[in-house]
Amino acid sequence: MSTSDLARSGTVSFGSRLQRALADLIEGLKLWELWSTLGWHDIRQRYRRSFVGPFWLTLSMGVMVAGLAYLYAGMFGQKVEGYLPYVAIGIIVFSLISTIASEGAQVFISSSSLILQLRAPLSIYVFQMLWRNLLIFAHNICIYVVVLMFVKVPIGLNSLLAVPGLFLVILNGVWVALALGSLSARFRDVPPIVTSVLQVAFFLTPIFWLPDSIPDRQIFVHLNPFYYLIEIVRMPLMGKTPPLFIWAVAIGMNLACALVAALFYARCRERIAYWV
Repeated sequence: MSTSDLARSGTVSFGSRLQRALADLIEGLKLWELWSTLGWHDIRQRYRRSFVGPFWLTLSMGVMVAGLAYLYAGMFGQKVEGYLPYVAIGIIVFSLISTIASEGAQVFISSSSLILQLRAPLSIYVFQMLWRNLLIFAHNICIYVVVLMFVKVPIGLNSLLAVPGLFLVILNGVWVALALGSLSARFRDVPPIVTSVLQVAFFLTPIFWLPDSIPDRQIFVHLNPFYYLIEIVRMPLMGKTPPLFIWAVAIGMNLACALVAALFYARCRERIAYWV
């Protein structure tokens, strides 16, 4: 067989794997009743026999938001009334992003028993994880609603832009979970690396500090992917309209992550059951 024949054979093989990976995603979406039920079951099991239930996370996050807003408002010379919603939304959205990334890195490992017993598309475990965290996000957004009772935020029609912004965050989570989950199934060092990166990202991302407060350190803003994913949701909820470059970066991140996810998932999907 000539070199050109070998190359053609490899290309067809990868193309076939890519088609099966896309079919896996589509089939997983069709099984929405399964993964949505599994997501509900996860939350019910996690807070079984708890009176407050998942609102324990909301209460602890609310206390953290209040403490950080009061502390850093004094450090940066900001009024608590205007600073509180900024910190609240930042922490809520970053919590969603970081949890999706950390749980996405272990999405196939943590579902190993189901993968080995249930014949179903692997993508349902990704959608299950995303649905579970979206439900927790819905609980945590109550903090923002409570803040609105005490702080006046200029909410208008542009606040509805938070919905497509949140969609881009969740969509990016799909690609991140597919890529990291596939890689982590093979290399178990990936999840702790992701956790360490997220811990550093929490302090390097303008969540509780303002970008204008460090004008000589703008590199931590403009080259920080978490900044764009947070601002695309936070700005509308603060009554502002995100500029076009934020939308462009968020969409570009989705396209880039989708490409990486396609490469990893198509190559590793058929071996994940053996790795976990």
